[in-house]
Amino acid sequence: MHKATEFRLEAHPLIPEALGRLEELANDLFYSWDHGVRSLFARIDLRLWQKVEHNPKLFLRRVAQDRLDEAADDRAFLAEYRRVLSSYDAYLEAGPGSEVTEKLDPETALVAYFCAEFGFHESFPIYSGGLGILAGDHCKAASDLALPFVAIGLLYQQGYFIQSIDAQGQQIARYRSHSSDELPITPLERDGEVLRVSVPFPERDVVARVWEARVGHIRLYLLDSNTEENSPEDRKLTLQLYGGDESTRISQEMLLGIGGTRVLEALGLKPTAWHINEGHAAFQIIERCRQAMAAGLNFEAALEAVAGATLFTTHTPVAAGHDIFSRGLVQEALGRYLEESGLDFEKVFALGAKDNGDTFNMTSLGLRGSRFHNGVSRIHGGVASRMEGDIWPQVPPEENPLGYITNGVHVPTFLAPEWSSLFDIQAPTWKSELRNPTFWEFIDQIPDYHYWSVHKSLKQQMGEYIVRQLKRQHKRNGTGHSVTERMTRQLVSTEKDTLVIGFARRFATYKRATLIFSDLDRLEQIITNADRPVVLVFAGKAHPQDKPGQQLIRVIHDLSMHPSLMGHVILLEDYDQAMARRLLSGVDVWLNTPEYPKEASGTSGEKAALNGALNLSVLDGWWGEGYNGKNGWAIPPRDTEMDAEFRNQEEARDLLDLLEFEVVPLYYERASQGYSKGWVKRSKASMKTITPQFNSQRMVMDYVTDYYQTASSQGARLTADGGEMATALSDWKARVREAWPGVEISVVGCVDSRCPHDGSVALSVEARLNGLSADDVRVECLVSPECTGTHKNPGPPSFFLERESEADGRTVFATQVQPSYPGLQTLRLRMYPYHEALTHPLEMGAMLWV
Repeated sequence: MHKATEFRLEAHPLIPEALGRLEELANDLFYSWDHGVRSLFARIDLRLWQKVEHNPKLFLRRVAQDRLDEAADDRAFLAEYRRVLSSYDAYLEAGPGSEVTEKLDPETALVAYFCAEFGFHESFPIYSGGLGILAGDHCKAASDLALPFVAIGLLYQQGYFIQSIDAQGQQIARYRSHSSDELPITPLERDGEVLRVSVPFPERDVVARVWEARVGHIRLYLLDSNTEENSPEDRKLTLQLYGGDESTRISQEMLLGIGGTRVLEALGLKPTAWHINEGHAAFQIIERCRQAMAAGLNFEAALEAVAGATLFTTHTPVAAGHDIFSRGLVQEALGRYLEESGLDFEKVFALGAKDNGDTFNMTSLGLRGSRFHNGVSRIHGGVASRMEGDIWPQVPPEENPLGYITNGVHVPTFLAPEWSSLFDIQAPTWKSELRNPTFWEFIDQIPDYHYWSVHKSLKQQMGEYIVRQLKRQHKRNGTGHSVTERMTRQLVSTEKDTLVIGFARRFATYKRATLIFSDLDRLEQIITNADRPVVLVFAGKAHPQDKPGQQLIRVIHDLSMHPSLMGHVILLEDYDQAMARRLLSGVDVWLNTPEYPKEASGTSGEKAALNGALNLSVLDGWWGEGYNGKNGWAIPPRDTEMDAEFRNQEEARDLLDLLEFEVVPLYYERASQGYSKGWVKRSKASMKTITPQFNSQRMVMDYVTDYYQTASSQGARLTADGGEMATALSDWKARVREAWPGVEISVVGCVDSRCPHDGSVALSVEARLNGLSADDVRVECLVSPECTGTHKNPGPPSFFLERESEADGRTVFATQVQPSYPGLQTLRLRMYPYHEALTHPLEMGAMLWV
C-alpha cells in the first residue's frame, strides 16, 4: 500500500471589522513588551496562542473564524481591546522628553545602531543570547524615550538553533526556517519596489532586500540575501546566525556593515551618531570612509570624519567573542570591494591588524575606526582597557579612551504582569520613575504578606511550567513515568514551599555551570535535607561547535538522573525568552558563578532581581556594582594569578558555605506567618535597589549623555566646510606620528623635596620636539597621594606646564605647583600630543614620561 501524498492547506480567517487593528498590533514589536497586547491574543484562543509560541502574526493566520467572531461580539473583550488600543496610541503619540531633546534634537539628530542579532521576543528568533537580548532592550528603551534612532541587522531565515536534550544528555541542534509572512516585518518599499542594496563580493555582487520591523517609535531594518538575484550559496548567507565557517562569517559581516550603511544611504537617512554594537558590524567604518572619499576627502581625513561620530561597544573579554580573520581571507573577501572603492588594502588592513599584522581583528577595527568606546560594566571597562591597550600603546590602561556604561534590562519586558499590577496600585506613576532610586522606596510600604503572595503565585506558575516541560522531554526520550514523578515531586508539593535556585544562560565553560557540584557529598547533604529541601534548575544552550560546553550539559543531565539527587537537580531544554520569563519571575535565588573577570556584564540576574529573586553571584560584571551587602549574596573572586583549580575550589567552598549557613536557613526561617520575614526584607532590598539602577532606560540615557550627544557634535564639527577640520586633524596626526619617535623630554630643575602646605615649588622640563611646535604638545604634572583610585576615577589633580622659552631645538616648559594633599605625595611628569580637534586628549596613544 502506497502512502498518500500530503498537501498542506491553510485557511486564513477574515478579521472582523470591530477587531481590524489586531493586524497592526501584530506587526509592531510593541507587543514584545506590552502584556496587554499579548493578553488580547491569548484571550481569543489560549491553546493556539501557546501552540504558535506567542507569535501574534502567525496566530492571526491560524485562528478559527468563529473564535474571532465570538471575540468581536464579546463586550468584555471589546472593552479590553479598546483599552489596549488607547494605551498603544497614547504611547505612539508621546514625544521625547526635554532631557532627550536638550541633547539630541529630533529634527537634526539621528542615531544609527548596528548589531548582528536582536532579541525582542521568542516569536522573532534572530538572536542567540545575551548580546541579542541587550540589543533588543536597547531598541525598546530608545522607543520608550522616543529617541531619533534607527537600527540595522540581518534577517536570518533559520536564526539560532532549537535545542533538545536526549536520554543520554546529548545536545541535539536542529534548525527551523521561518517564513517572512509569520514574522513582524514588512518589505521596505521605495517607489513601489522592494528596496535592495548590493555589496561587491569576489567576482560577483551580492544583493540584499530590506525588511522593516516596527518597534514602537523606532524602526529596525534587516538585510536578507535570500533573493532570486543571488546564487544558491549566496542566498544562504543569511540562513543561520553564527552558522557556517569563517568565510560565511566575514561575508555576513560585510553584508551587515557595508550593506547596512548603504540601506541608510538609499533611504536618505543621515545619522549624526553611529553605534557599532560589537565587532560584527565594524565594516560600516570602511563603507563610510568610501562615502566620505567620494565627497572629496582623502582616506586619512575620511577616517577622522567617520571615527569622530562613531561609538564602539565591546561586550566580552573572552577570546571566542572577537572575530579574527586571516590576512588572506580578508584580502580575498574585500579585494574587489576595496579596488572598486579606491581604498588601499594595506591602509584598511592596518585598522584591524593584530599580532604583528598577521591577523585582522574586528574589535581592533571597531576601536581604531571610532573615537568613543565602552565596555558594559565598571569591571569590564577596566578589563577591556587592559586587553585593548595596544591601540593606545604609551597610555596607561586606566586613562585610555575606553570607558564603560553598565548594561540594563527593559523593565516592561521582564517584569511579571503580577508585579506590574501591584505597582499600578501601590505607585501608579512607577513607569515614569524608572531612573529615580528614591521613588522605589515605596516597595518597603507593600505589606510583606501581599508581597510574598505575589512571589508565591509566580513560583507556582513556574513550577507548573517546569513540570509540563519535563513531561514533554521525558515522553520524547522514553523516560519512565516514575522518573518524571520523582523529578517533579518537590515542585508540586503542597506541603513545602521548596527553595528553588535557577541557573539559566549559555553553557560556556567560563560560566562554570558545574562549580556548585565541586563537593558533591556536601551539596547533596544541603539540598536533600527533608526539612529544608532545595531544587536547582538549569537551562541553556551550548554553541553547536562548543564541545566542552556540551559536556557541561551531559554532566548536569547525569546528575539530574542520579537517584540521590533526582528531584533536586533539573535540566530543561531549549532555553528561550518564554522560558526565561517563567524562570526569572519564579525562582527564589538566581545563581551566577563565572570565572572572574570574564563576565563582561551579565543581565539575567538583573531581570531576576526585578521580580524579587535574590542574586547569589561571583562579584563580576554588573553584580560588582549592584551588590550592597543587603540585597543578595556575593562570592569574592580569588586573585586571577592563583592556580585555576585552587580558585575554583575556594570559590566553590564560599558558595556552599553561603548556601548552608545563610541562604537555606534564612529561607526556612518562617515562624508562624508561613514565610520568612528576613527573606522578604532582603528580596525587597534587591528589587528596590536594582530596578532603578540597572534598567535599559537608564542605560540608554547614559549613552545619550556620554556618547550620542558628543559624537553628533564632534562629527558635525569635523565634517563642516567640506571636512576642513578632519583634513587638518589627519594632516597633523601624520606629522606627529612621523616626529614622535624622535621626541625627548627631561627635567631641567629638581623639585624641592619639602615646602610649606601653603607654598609652592618651581617645576621645569626641557623637550626636544623633533620639528613639532610647543602648541602640538601638552606637558602635564600629575600629583598623587600615597593611595590612588580605581579604574576611570576622576584621577589625581594635574597642572599643565606652560612654554617658557625656545632655543636650539629645545623648548622649556615650566609651572609653579602647590601641594594638593597634606603630607607625602608624588609628582609625575608627562608629555603627549595635543590638537583642539581631538575627540579624546589621549586618542593617539602617544605619551612620554619624564
